[in-house]
Amino acid sequence: MASHEVQDVDPNQARQLIDAGWRVIDVRTDAEWAEGHLSGSYHVPMDQVVETIGGHVEHPLLVVCASGGRSMRVAQYLAAQGVETANLDGGLHAWEAAGLPVER
Repeated sequence: MASHEVQDVDPNQARQLIDAGWRVIDVRTDAEWAEGHLSGSYHVPMDQVVETIGGHVEHPLLVVCASGGRSMRVAQYLAAQGVETANLDGGLHAWEAAGLPVER
């Protein structure tokens, strides 16, 4: 059973989780998503998480937003549902600042 704690990870740690098979969900708005996102991520706007994801997840999830606030709230919700989650601390801004690729 997954822990109810959320890992807060930096971009390099996030990259390691992705390489280890974690799925990435981006909870930003449609407009933010269109401006750029992590390659291979799934777009699930924050207001659609409950109906789209709920607690029916088979893989651990790395949750991403612009700066880490919205994604932390979503990650905490998912963790409470028993999903193993991590939050990208600093969000996509930190990812880009670390020189990591963004799909546009």
